[in-house]
Amino acid sequence: MDWQASERFEFDGNTIAWGTVGEGPPAVVMHGSPFSSFEWRRIAPWLARHRRVFYYDMLGYGRSTKPDSDVLHGVQNNLFAALLNHWDVERPDIVAHDFGGSTALRAHLLDGVDYRSLVLIDPVAISPQGSALVQSAKAHGELFAALPAYVHEAILRAYIGAAVKRVLDEKEMRFYLDPWLGDEGQKAFWRQIGQMDDKYSEEVEWRYGEIRCPVTILWGAEDEFIPLKDGEELARRIPGASFTVIPDAGHLVQEDAPEAIVAATLDVWHH
Repeated sequence: MDWQASERFEFDGNTIAWGTVGEGPPAVVMHGSPFSSFEWRRIAPWLARHRRVFYYDMLGYGRSTKPDSDVLHGVQNNLFAALLNHWDVERPDIVAHDFGGSTALRAHLLDGVDYRSLVLIDPVAISPQGSALVQSAKAHGELFAALPAYVHEAILRAYIGAAVKRVLDEKEMRFYLDPWLGDEGQKAFWRQIGQMDDKYSEEVEWRYGEIRCPVTILWGAEDEFIPLKDGEELARRIPGASFTVIPDAGHLVQEDAPEAIVAATLDVWHH
């Protein structure tokens, strides 16, 4: 259960937590919101038998700095490009979830970052988007940021719980919760929720036909955050993409069916 993102990278005055496991050609796993690289703990060790796997906590998430500024898409693709440069990595295999998927797509289409392959897991890629909680929080951000700490924690537990079909044990739940608790964490959580905006996917979503590498899309059949129809639409827009629905899995497939992600990814890498 010991998941360390023990390396540190300085980016625009902020500290980014990252780590690496395994040997071989480079691969990068990219987490989503409101999660962290912890979501890869049961997956990265298996992938690391075939690749040198890099993982990191995005700016504003996990053990990375939570600045009082924009932590969503524009800055995340810049950070990702800077990390690849720092790691001296070219044409990695990418496995990306949720906003990590959005970041990978934007870096590829807007910043010219090339990949050997791209596995997308329930990515934020088709607008309009945003769960009911996101819509409420965007309309009343100050109110949510000022909630009593115990109410904030209760909402967080429900929100994270809704991403998973199985029930997380308390130790796992705490790993996802803790970065968002306390005054700084609470403000940071509602700040990143409030910054979610369709403009980021609108910038690239009509360009998916330009993707320059093989694409595999995996989707939790019971995703309550991003509907399955968005996955079907994304697959339609990416020529040649394969699309697999994972039964009995919610949005956080990493918790519900890690073996499906490992199997599908190794399948891509070995073809």
